[in-house]
Amino acid sequence: MKLWQKDKASLKEVEIFTVGKDREMDMYLAAFDVLGSLAHIEMLESVGLLTKDELSQLQKELKNVFRQIKKGEFILQDDVEDIHSQVELLLTQKLGDIGKKIHSARSRNDQVLVDIKLFLRNELEELVKTIQSFFELLQSQSEKYKDHLLPGYTHLQLAMPSSFGLWFGAYAESLVDDMLTIKAAYDVVNKNPLGSAAGYGSSFPINRTLTTKLLGFADLNYNVVYAQMGRGKAERIVAQSLANVADTLAKLSMDACLYLNQNFGFISFPVELTTGSSIMPHKKNPDVFELIRSYCNQIKALPNEIMLMTTNLPSGYHRDLQLLKEHLFPAFKTLKNCIEMAGLMLSNIQVKENILADDKYKFLFSVEEVNKLVNSGTPFRDAYKKVGSDIEADKFTYTTSVNHTHEGSIGNLGTAEIKQQLEKIIASFPFENVKAAITKLVS
Repeated sequence: MKLWQKDKASLKEVEIFTVGKDREMDMYLAAFDVLGSLAHIEMLESVGLLTKDELSQLQKELKNVFRQIKKGEFILQDDVEDIHSQVELLLTQKLGDIGKKIHSARSRNDQVLVDIKLFLRNELEELVKTIQSFFELLQSQSEKYKDHLLPGYTHLQLAMPSSFGLWFGAYAESLVDDMLTIKAAYDVVNKNPLGSAAGYGSSFPINRTLTTKLLGFADLNYNVVYAQMGRGKAERIVAQSLANVADTLAKLSMDACLYLNQNFGFISFPVELTTGSSIMPHKKNPDVFELIRSYCNQIKALPNEIMLMTTNLPSGYHRDLQLLKEHLFPAFKTLKNCIEMAGLMLSNIQVKENILADDKYKFLFSVEEVNKLVNSGTPFRDAYKKVGSDIEADKFTYTTSVNHTHEGSIGNLGTAEIKQQLEKIIASFPFENVKAAITKLVS
């Protein structure tokens, strides 16, 4: 069954090629397609295109389909082209001609658009929850290990004293900025394209404001041409927000791989969280972090992939856009899995104590010694020159105590302030409004 089928079928090879993985991707959208249809038919009844009785019958059957999807009992039949055709077929089998009325005043174009936006909105919410849990772990570990000093590096050369408190806390604060970009992506996604039809509107007197309210969208994509042009752009913006989180995780994973290396030896993990070698009995490999790094680097490529796949497309719908789904949709699960695995590893991390007591790290404290001279009245440039000369003459002396008190330093991490920043961003998401609207729609 195809919604667009006329009297001649496409060549089989054309059909196979053009469908591609779309049926597989449609299963991501199944529940959201039903939600969009529930809002659409309520609007159709409000403008006189359905009777109250027809609306009631359609609502009952659509809610049955929705429950099947949630239970994992819904299937896309082999001879049915896509999710939209499958839902309409089920309604027509149950209700006859009433089922055929559901497509009035819309196109598959805006149907796919609203499905994708509802899906992305839901996935972003789930991602926010996953990130929040990981953020809390990072902050907890930051406080737990705030007094454990760690070498700081620039150019991968010894630089200045750092701490595990700073290290964990840095990645927590990185997630705050990542969350800002997720909120921006959510705001782009949280606009209703339904009613734009094929991208040029409809001659039916539809009420797009009503479907916006019913689906819990914050606003409309008003211009019907832009509603279609927004496809590809919305996916790219979402992909960039995922890439930002992935970048944070990839960098953290690289650090963990280095710090576990015997030449660093700053951290370790229980043996069951590492892997071994088939011939080297001593090996404890950081495979989890290596895979997180690689998966996240794949996700970092997503915005560029989407940008290139939509390069030079004019306004209006184009089949190129179909392929974006198979790149973007699975990325959410991949990223959430990476976050959860990083959480498992860092929950069980073992941090070495007194790392900086080793004489090889003594030059980390050169700046501390310069600052001591400055505090005693020596001009900074002279203090810098003296300590440098002492190092060259092998006369450098130092202590391993540090006293950093300014905001965000070793002795003043700003944990509470960073947490407040994240909580403020999360509170700005309209999750409760969306939940209330969807609950009402399917109840």
